[in-house]
Formats: sequence, C-alpha cells, structure tokens
Amino acid sequence: MIMRMEHRKSQQLARIWRLIAGLSRWLRPGLGVKRWVVIVFAGTTFLAVGFALFVLDIYRTVPDTWWLPVIQAVSLQNLPRHFRVIIFGSIGLLVVFGGIYGLNRTLLLPFRRPGRDVVDTIETHRRRQVGPRIVAIGGGHGLATLLRGLKEYSHRITAVVTVADDGGSSGRLRETLGILPPGDIRNCLAALSNDEAMMAQLFQYRFADGGDGLDGHSFGNLFITALSGITGSFEDAIAESGRVLAVHGRVLPSSLHDVKLVADILPPHATQEVRIRGESRIPKVGGKIRHVWLDPNSPPAYPQVVRAILSADMIIVGPGSLYTSILPNLLVPDITAAIRVNKGYKVFICNVATQPGETEGFTCADHVCALNDHVGGDLFDLVLHNNFQRGKLLENMQWVSLGDDAKIEYPLYVVDLADENEPWHHDSQKLASVLMDLYQARTGPLAAPKL
Repeated sequence: MIMRMEHRKSQQLARIWRLIAGLSRWLRPGLGVKRWVVIVFAGTTFLAVGFALFVLDIYRTVPDTWWLPVIQAVSLQNLPRHFRVIIFGSIGLLVVFGGIYGLNRTLLLPFRRPGRDVVDTIETHRRRQVGPRIVAIGGGHGLATLLRGLKEYSHRITAVVTVADDGGSSGRLRETLGILPPGDIRNCLAALSNDEAMMAQLFQYRFADGGDGLDGHSFGNLFITALSGITGSFEDAIAESGRVLAVHGRVLPSSLHDVKLVADILPPHATQEVRIRGESRIPKVGGKIRHVWLDPNSPPAYPQVVRAILSADMIIVGPGSLYTSILPNLLVPDITAAIRVNKGYKVFICNVATQPGETEGFTCADHVCALNDHVGGDLFDLVLHNNFQRGKLLENMQWVSLGDDAKIEYPLYVVDLADENEPWHHDSQKLASVLMDLYQARTGPLAAPKL
C-alpha cells in the first residue's frame, strides 16, 4: 500500500515537472516570445492593481454581514501577507501562461504538422527565418532536389534558373505565346513550396494526350502563362505563383531576354563539328560538346538576381545538366561577375552520374575544366563530389569519378551524396545537411534568432 502511494506521488511529481518544463520552453532564446510575455504580464499587472483596489475598497467598507467571513476566507486573510502574495502571484502566472499557451495552440493549429508541438513549430520557423542567405544556380531536376533540402534550413533562398529551355511544354508555350520558358521555374517553385502534398502536385500535373491542345502541358506552366497575361510581366507571374504555393524563398530567371543556347558539337565518328541551335536539340546529337554560348551573346542579367548574389552568404552552383542547365546561367556575364565579387562561401556541386548526349565519360575534373573553359577560373571556394557509387544506373549512364584531381584547382570535399533509391540523383537531405555543415565550419554556428 505504501509503495503504491509512493509510486502515485512520484507520478504526480513527474507530471508537474513535465508541465513546468513545457512552460519553461517558451522562454528559450530565439522564439521571440519573451517580449510578448512581458507585455502581457505588464498589462495583466495593471488590470490586477485596478481590480485589487476595487476589491480592497469593497473589503474595507463591507458591513458586518453573513458574507463577510466568505470574503475573508477567499482573500486568505488568516495567512501572513507574504504567503498571500506568493499564492495569488503563482496562480496568476499559471493562468496567464496557460492562456498564452492555449491561444497560440489555437492560432497555430492550421500551420502545425502532426506530431509537432507549438514550441517546435515556432522554433523551426524562427530558425529558418534567420538562416543564411543562399543563392542556388542551375536548373532541371538537380536544382529542385537541392532546394527541397535547403528549405529545411533557411527561408532566405533565391533560386536562379536558366531561360534557355525550348523543349516540351515550355518550348511550345515559348514558341506560340512568346513568353520565357516556365518549366524549370515551376519545378523550383514546387520544390520550395511549404505544402508539396497537394498544391505542388497540382502544379506538376501534366495533361495526357487527348487531342484538345493541352496534351503534354503541365498545369503549372499554363498557370504561370495565364498569370503573365494577367499581371503583365513574367517576373510578377512568378511572384504570384510563389504566393499561391506558400513558397519560402524566391525563384528568379537569370535574364528576362529571349535567348537561345547554341553549341558546337563533334558528332560520333565525325571529323567536322556541327552547330546546333536549341537547348532541347543539343543532347540528342551526341558526341563531344566543344563549346556553348547564348544567342544573343552577353544578355543582361535580371537585376534582382545580381542583387541577390552580391548579398548572399552562400552561393551554390549545381547540380544539374552541365551544358544545358548550369552554363546557360553562368554565360550571363553579370551573374559570373557578381559571383566573383561576392565574399560569401561559393560551392560547385558535381553531378553523381553522367548525362547521355551531354557529359558521357566525364569525370569531376572534366566538369570543372569545362566550366573554366567557358567562364574562367577562380569562381568557387569548394567542389563537392559524391563517392557513393553502388546500385544500378539508367541506360547509357556512368558514375562520375573524381578523375585527375590535379586539374581541379579548388579544394575538394568527397562524401556520400547519392539517393539510395535513385543513385543517379542526389539525396536532398544528405546534400543540404553536408552543405550546411560546411557552411558552419567556415563561418561558425548558424546565427540564433535575435530577440
């Protein structure tokens, strides 16, 4: 019997301790809650003083009637004054904190994820709000994968996407309506979306072949195109699409000019180069790509992209198709110049596997040499390379080996970055975690939210 009572008492003490610990979490640095608690406490104090003066006046003037003992009992008149202060103050604090906790639970209910309490939700949001300013440059699946991981660490992300795409749904919209290609932008918006479960899936939905003119088009491409007509500009359409998807960050085109990607290619078993015009046609030729450039040459960059790069804490180039996703961005001279001027941490992410028709037989050193040949060296602080080379690749793909590291003029960091289910792609969580660890090692721990 005694042991049962002791066990029950210990359980009650444990529950009280958990309650106190849970309430104390609201006072942790970085939540931005303490200031409002102080304001609420000050306002409550003024209300309590006014109410106390009113009650005191009644208490002093109350006639000697039957309810006088009731007032004396409620006011704990039989106890010393300092005990009464402690008791009523403790009750008041518990009521105030309980009210604040309940109010926040109600207000945050639409934004909470299952299994996450209010404090964790606020803390995560505040941490991402003050995360590093990151600019990610690339396109296609690789950039979307990177963004999907980075958004867990920062909301201050700017994705810079090429506008040279002329294939698929984007190419058809570009040709018929004269707008910039929305495909890569749509993928990045979906990757940065706060809710990839439904809205992002809707944005990525592609209409089947039905003979009604919509076959092959994705809903997101049509949505951005329609918004371009409504808002009057492509950049405003991107911003509005980001609001619809609850995107934390920005997706910007590298340039607002209508540019085409042109390549000189040496086809297989040929001795003379051919010139191919059009991003979607380049990988189909095969052979060795000698040189790529934009037409018209040296287009001006979108001004917001230059400002984002100049103020970035970290600039990430890749992963993505070397010649058709990464280089079209870097071939905009203003972008490359801004990267060189920036004093932040600049990383190039090499692809996990080669791309058929584009980088067949390429090593990591070959990727870096191709970048240097087109835009010059002295651009990065680090090259990130994957060393996980297990599993089955798709047809005509090979692992990107390190190659002759003497040709890589930058410091090299080699680590497992591959997706276990699709080993030819990067794993978004692994990639983002490694990048943030490298950033912290260089700059120190991520800044805590300011109160």
